[in-house]
Amino acid sequence: MAGHGKLESVLVTVQIPDDIAVRMTEAGDDLARKALEGLALQEYRSGDITDPELRRLLGFRTRCELDGFLKGHGIYSDYSMEDLELERADLRRLGF
Repeated sequence: MAGHGKLESVLVTVQIPDDIAVRMTEAGDDLARKALEGLALQEYRSGDITDPELRRLLGFRTRCELDGFLKGHGIYSDYSMEDLELERADLRRLGF
């Protein structure tokens, strides 16, 4: 949700029964991160967000980090010139 040039974010709350949450975090996983990654992957697979948007959403600083994340989830993508331009525009907007 952008407004007048400021970067804003939305807080989403998910209710998970305690017994299930305990099982989901037994390995020390961060439930908030797992939920964010799951939602981000679903949106990415459906084509609703781009590579640069996914990278920004998940906080990856480099394309290489994003590629590793995607490969870890069985997603292999082509990197087009359009992707490069979108990524460059995002970096410029963020002051890099």
